[in-house]
Amino acid sequence: MAETARDIADELRERIRSGDLAPGKRLPGEPALVKQHGVAKETARRALMLLVTEGLAVRKKGSGTYVREFQPIRRVANKRLAQEGWGDGRSIWSADVGERPMSVTGLRVYEAPAPDDVARILDLAEGAPVVVRDRLFTVEGEPVQAAISYLPADLVRESAIAQEDTGPGGTYARLAELGAKPVRFIEELRSRMPSQEETDRLHLTEGTPVVEIYRTALTEDGRPVEVNRMLLDAGVYVMEYHITG
Repeated sequence: MAETARDIADELRERIRSGDLAPGKRLPGEPALVKQHGVAKETARRALMLLVTEGLAVRKKGSGTYVREFQPIRRVANKRLAQEGWGDGRSIWSADVGERPMSVTGLRVYEAPAPDDVARILDLAEGAPVVVRDRLFTVEGEPVQAAISYLPADLVRESAIAQEDTGPGGTYARLAELGAKPVRFIEELRSRMPSQEETDRLHLTEGTPVVEIYRTALTEDGRPVEVNRMLLDAGVYVMEYHITG
């Protein structure tokens, strides 16, 4: 039986995981795979693209496909949202990246009418004002996540949440000071292909999907106080959840 793109990708993946193909090393090109496996060029191309979409490889225009050097980010939702983190003045983001070099770029903070879906989630009137925090997170110089937070303007406009620097513990610590401490969170996730604008902003390689997460933060009495729309490069994240019954 003729080999499929999946068969070839499985073989290359095993070579990557065994260390035979080290980070930064060039993978066999389409002509080499065609010759080695006796398959059509399109099959060889799909095999390489499978590794790209899995985050194991990156394509460099005019050069070839290489084993990805960037190490995956493990996003542990339970850990990053725990009050013991932001309550002690640490950022939620630091729970994901530890000591790895990171930065926030392109930060914009402004007030605007709430989008319809955000107004519905925050239980606001149509077009009610929200404070918007739009930013891009980078790790080791590589953009990995875009995030836009929406918070009721009547609640936060006079606080540091409406400023670029929210202070120790970030937005959730400031909400707690306003008497609106988040104690429960709801996250909805879906995977999809990005728009061209999203591809450009996250510097995604061809064929790489994104994970879109909508998180709602709620107070003890169930009041929604933030909606955060996050867009993650699916090739660099591992999603981990700890669930107890």
